[in-house]
Amino acid sequence: MTASLIGQDYIEIRGLTVDFDGFKAIDGVDLTLMQGRLHFLIGPNGAGKTTLVDALTGLVQGSGEARFRNKNLLGMRAHRIVQLGIGRTFQTATVFEQLTVLQNLDIAAGVHRKGSRLLFARRAVPERVAQTLETIGLQALANRPAGILAHGQKQWLEVGMLLVQDAQVMFLDETVAGMSADEREETGDLLERIVPDRTIVVIEHDMEFMRRYADFVTVMHAGKVLAEGTVAEIQADPQVHEVYLGTAAEVGADE
Repeated sequence: MTASLIGQDYIEIRGLTVDFDGFKAIDGVDLTLMQGRLHFLIGPNGAGKTTLVDALTGLVQGSGEARFRNKNLLGMRAHRIVQLGIGRTFQTATVFEQLTVLQNLDIAAGVHRKGSRLLFARRAVPERVAQTLETIGLQALANRPAGILAHGQKQWLEVGMLLVQDAQVMFLDETVAGMSADEREETGDLLERIVPDRTIVVIEHDMEFMRRYADFVTVMHAGKVLAEGTVAEIQADPQVHEVYLGTAAEVGADE
């Protein structure tokens, strides 16, 4: 552990490999995911981005090490990883559409409540839930069914569900896909507000969003890390340009 990581939450990944019947979807990846920065994970389809997150969240089996708070996430059951403070979203929002925004948040908050306490109605909105409603900007819709929310609002609700779980690590899979320009900006602003105390990793294909909000970028290709660095360093890397960014890097340089 380097001096810069002392006192911070982080995930240190070494030699992570995911093998599907002889095909290495992830091939010996070394990666450090640090608290306090928006870490973007980019690369072409099939590069292994989502599979890497699946391994870190207990959905597929991986070998190697992925240590968080002195525990190796690889081999842990998914619910234990959630209890450890690690959460994720998926490309399609998975909210309870028939329940209200408030009820969605309250159910998510129940991850850390004893089962017996979940049987009783809440007499008041818990402080954590109220604060989260304000953070994600959905106070006015608290008592509306989640199913009526706009696409972007559902994604913010999913982030809110991680916040009420006190997730210290968040993996967000293509959060801004399908969003309007205004929704993308509000999403970026939301992530900037919540990242100082958290480790946030964003899988993303929207290069404009990445250029505007990424603090650090990892580029994956064929199950391996191709390059890492700031947005400027990634856009200047000829290998990344050839494999993934293509003309997008030139467009970004002209904006």
